[in-house]
Amino acid sequence: MFDVSSVNYTVSLDKIIEKFHLRNLTPDIDVSGIMIETVDVNRPALQFAGYFDEFDPKRIQLCGKVEYNFLELHEDDFIHEMTTRLFKEKIPCIIFCRGLVPNDLFMELSRKYCVPLLMSQDGTSSFMGQLIRYLKMELAPRISIHGVLVDVFGEGILIMGESGIGKSEAALELIKRGHRLVSDDVVEIKKINEDELLGSAPEITRHFIELRGIGIIDVRTLYGVQSVEDTHEIDLVIKLEEWKRDHEYDRLGLEDSYEEILGIRKVCNSLPIRPGRNLAIIVEAAAINYRQKKMGYNAVDELYRRVTERNKKDRLQKKS
Repeated sequence: MFDVSSVNYTVSLDKIIEKFHLRNLTPDIDVSGIMIETVDVNRPALQFAGYFDEFDPKRIQLCGKVEYNFLELHEDDFIHEMTTRLFKEKIPCIIFCRGLVPNDLFMELSRKYCVPLLMSQDGTSSFMGQLIRYLKMELAPRISIHGVLVDVFGEGILIMGESGIGKSEAALELIKRGHRLVSDDVVEIKKINEDELLGSAPEITRHFIELRGIGIIDVRTLYGVQSVEDTHEIDLVIKLEEWKRDHEYDRLGLEDSYEEILGIRKVCNSLPIRPGRNLAIIVEAAAINYRQKKMGYNAVDELYRRVTERNKKDRLQKKS
């Protein structure tokens, strides 16, 4: 089981500005030290109307046409008071979508309370969706584990096992057979949601494989850009282990085994390693079998059906 202690990840506001090409309307305010630590985003229409119950000041605030028109129609002391209260909450920033320009009150309060005002040309809903997905990626719980991640027939296969057991060699053979490498040796895994794990390689080792006796090879240079992939969802875990004569291995696959990573269970196949076994072909077969099961076909169930039918025919023949 792989888990991670409660770590609060953050992303800097200047990184968000660069990512989404936002225009900084208050360049005199330093944004480099403002850190975002929640994936949730808020549209403050209710706050402008005076409702602050359950308000989370850590969220990025988005203003679209609804909020903008509301403020334009209600330029009174109450709106001034509520807007001031919003800024006093020490919010990280306010982003105006659709190219909307904040009024003088916002500019004044922005400088007074050091709250950056930003602008996006995108529509509010589409920008909000993109921003939330980006924050989910950046702030996701994560862990680094020893293993190899490959894309085999569209399935993300995480190959694990003791050092020197043949994980990298299996990955190289899979690459030669037309599949893609995501990461060798160290796999960085992020928990995107309650059932999705996204794996990638550390930037420094991306597209490299270490082969004992040869050294480091650059997969992208040797086999082309079609042989590598930056990220991929983890669908199946394969554990390589030394074959033991006295150990009884599963030969039918009646019940799935699982590996838990960051609280998410993934189907896990344990493969005993013996000289002469072609690991790449076995991994391919495991990937195809896993895909078949997702599509509703299970070879064990089909075998059981055939055996049941044969036994039924045998009993009928005996009666006749």
